[in-house]
Amino acid sequence: MSGADTLPQTRTTGVPPHLEGWQLPPGWRWGDSGYHANHRHAQEIVDALGRSLALITAPDPAHEPWLFAEARALAHRNHPAIPTTYHYWTQHTGSRRGPGYLRRWIGGETVGARLRRLGTETVPYMLRVLRAAGSAIAYLHDAGQTHGAISPDSVYVTPTGRVWLLGWQWALPPNEIPGGLRPAPALTPLASEWNANEWKPSPESDQWQLAASCFAILTGELPPRTEIPPVRWVRPDCPTNVAEILDRALSVEPSNRFYSVASLLRGVEKISGSGTPGLGGVEIASGEFKAVSEEDRLRWATGDDYEVLSSLGAGTFGSVWRVRDLTLQREVALKMLHPSVARSDEAVARFRREAQMAARLQHPAIVPVYDWDQKGDVHWYSMELQDEGSVADLVRRSGPRPLSEVGPQVERVLDGLKVAHEAGIIHRDLKPENILIDRYRQWRIADFGIANAMGEEWAGSSGTPAFAPPEQLLGEQQGAAADLFAVGAIVYFALKGRAPFAGADGRTILAQQLAGKVDLDGFHPAVAAWLHKALLADPDARFTDAAQMHDEWNKVMGEVQQDASLLPLGRRVTRAFQALMGRASRPIDG
Repeated sequence: MSGADTLPQTRTTGVPPHLEGWQLPPGWRWGDSGYHANHRHAQEIVDALGRSLALITAPDPAHEPWLFAEARALAHRNHPAIPTTYHYWTQHTGSRRGPGYLRRWIGGETVGARLRRLGTETVPYMLRVLRAAGSAIAYLHDAGQTHGAISPDSVYVTPTGRVWLLGWQWALPPNEIPGGLRPAPALTPLASEWNANEWKPSPESDQWQLAASCFAILTGELPPRTEIPPVRWVRPDCPTNVAEILDRALSVEPSNRFYSVASLLRGVEKISGSGTPGLGGVEIASGEFKAVSEEDRLRWATGDDYEVLSSLGAGTFGSVWRVRDLTLQREVALKMLHPSVARSDEAVARFRREAQMAARLQHPAIVPVYDWDQKGDVHWYSMELQDEGSVADLVRRSGPRPLSEVGPQVERVLDGLKVAHEAGIIHRDLKPENILIDRYRQWRIADFGIANAMGEEWAGSSGTPAFAPPEQLLGEQQGAAADLFAVGAIVYFALKGRAPFAGADGRTILAQQLAGKVDLDGFHPAVAAWLHKALLADPDARFTDAAQMHDEWNKVMGEVQQDASLLPLGRRVTRAFQALMGRASRPIDG
């Protein structure tokens, strides 16, 4: 077992040696991200449609049959927490690629990485992981199979809260795994019934590993294999009946555990519906918890149509939830209006009218609105779920982004904004949190028309004023130029990692905006000129419209590329090396 296989994940930059001889299909290219773990390498590749996919390969050529068995097994699995195989590239005479298989690229980070970065997590977070990963394991057990490598480092959570279970190279019959190989003991909980150097996966050991991973979420470390302390001893705030479920699943004697993972999950659902204190809260951006009533209201209103899975956050206008559409059997995002907004009949009527207008917008850079409905005083709309979070999440997680990454996304967003403005819809609340990122890492605008629907009394009240134009902060009439200012501020934020105008409050930020105090040092001159024009205090002095802003951005990118091509070879090599080292210093994001 190599050193890399005893680490949670080893970040790789550039194309690894075992892929250097590959030739991708026409129009495809290598992505920036990759990592090595557990005898597998995952490399981001971008297909001809611009979608990020994961290429899974085995660096050791002797592991090709093992890799194929893994890909074949995943191709026949169908579960929301299990990534299926899209395609398998075989290696044969004349082929410049293979062996390897394609699946979706999963962003975010492992639970283990999150624990090492932030420390212990909340009980609701643990229950979210337990439900999602446990459901995948129960699905596997129903098919007569086991996993054997469940750990905090085999569970991914995306920025939007979706849970994925990985480590599928171990979920195979023993005869399909190369002799002598097993999951790294330093990373994988060893079930109490195993000997120290033994690895014998079973449904009972999978249950123990799942519970051990949940124990680690609450305490920051895996439990000992014997003499396991009761959960309440090491995490006193854990509700008693939740702790009892984990304690039973962690029993040293397998016969004392739950009959199955499915029965364990049924126990969790029983206490979730019992009003147990500590289970009803949902995480919001501040890290605090809101009262149970909001989730209860949503479940009461939408229970016939949606299954509420987890909270995605909250804002001025309402809260956002990850839900499953029970009719179409797909996961979507559901935004529920805040009670203070829903009490206004006028605001609700405007919201419905604007949501209907926004739903008619059809563009790849605009998150589609699916439906609007209400029950009693609960009002909501559903939209397509964006798995990779927002631009705010991306920058917070990985730091400032290179122009080569941001450039095509800005062109796309401006093209979508142009379509919206031509339809008479102005956003008025554009900010990094409203630029969402889909599963293929494409930027998309969300919440079109929502600020409009709330009326002038709500203008500028959503979130930080750092991305609001002066006319919004002054309470003046806002036109399309307000959106153009916000786009400029978002581009600045993505490239610099901070907002263009700093300040503790709107008054300070407004003073800087009116004085034109924005730091444009370090930008290419063409980019700096574009940003300067976008961020002018006078709306009439900015770009004429989104179409002009879009065209000028394309000219800027062309000028940047032309200047880069004229650089001496030594400078180009230096820049490439600096970019490479910058990527290497970023945390793994999937």
